[in-house]
Amino acid sequence: MFIVGCDYHPSFQQIAFVDTETGELKEQRLMHREGAEEFYRALAASGQRVCVGMEASGHAGWFERLLAEQNIELKVGDASEIQRKRGRKQKTDRQDAQHILGLLLKNDFPPIWVPSWENRDLRQLLWHRHRMVQARTRIMNQLQAVALNEGLRCKKRLWRVGGREQLESFRLAPWASRRRHDLLELLDRLNPTIAELSQAVEREADNNPEAQRLMTHPGVGALTALASCSSSEMRIAFSVGSRYGPDFFFSVTEMMLPPALRWVLLRAREPGRKTLHISQCCEGSSLRGRTGREFLDHQRCPLKCQPANDRFQHPDLGDIFSRDL
Repeated sequence: MFIVGCDYHPSFQQIAFVDTETGELKEQRLMHREGAEEFYRALAASGQRVCVGMEASGHAGWFERLLAEQNIELKVGDASEIQRKRGRKQKTDRQDAQHILGLLLKNDFPPIWVPSWENRDLRQLLWHRHRMVQARTRIMNQLQAVALNEGLRCKKRLWRVGGREQLESFRLAPWASRRRHDLLELLDRLNPTIAELSQAVEREADNNPEAQRLMTHPGVGALTALASCSSSEMRIAFSVGSRYGPDFFFSVTEMMLPPALRWVLLRAREPGRKTLHISQCCEGSSLRGRTGREFLDHQRCPLKCQPANDRFQHPDLGDIFSRDL
């Protein structure tokens, strides 16, 4: 069996590997991508089992696919935990690879949960839709500024037929008119694109049992449910909730929310209060914000947030998604 400790960089990787049968230890620097592909294909062709360990990092999708195609086991470790086990020692690429190899040999390597390729592709759908909505919002804000500059203040009515006609009827300077025309053209192109992506999100949610179960919670729609289901922490809640029942599941999922949103849910449960919808509190922010570790940290800290205003942000999964982009 070959055990490989890999210190991964975008342009190269420094490896230290050992053959457990002969005890031979070697070190090598592999350039991306040709050098790495040639090395791992030759290693897989030897017929022996191969295990590769590396720190969690970005821009390694092609490398993970390469190892999966060659049936090579890949272990992705917690970078901060690996550094903690190292201690205060000199840090070089060679020593990093040797340190990872040593952790693998001692069975002390700290692995983390890695999403499947299907899960990552689903995150691309959510992330792409989020970016398109952000782009549309920026365009609409600019058009609102143009209307206000011409004395037209109609807020949401600007996007109706009458408001659109008024906006197009203003006589502007040549370049201001060109800007208005281009912004309206971009807006007309983005609206059907976002609608198509929203329909795709709903289809994915219909085919996801976990999302369907989460959508039974009042106010949780397809987008919020699908984004929540793609995180490892929410999968823990599903596994625990299925064992102890839906009430316990919902209490666990709510504890994963930040204090601000938990405060909203607690107020909504008070007698005589109208039910508040989560989607109203997290609109426009479903993919930014807190890391997965901060999700779980909120379970151990007291509720210390006070309502500063009526707008609360939902814990987003941007940091979790960015690990795989």
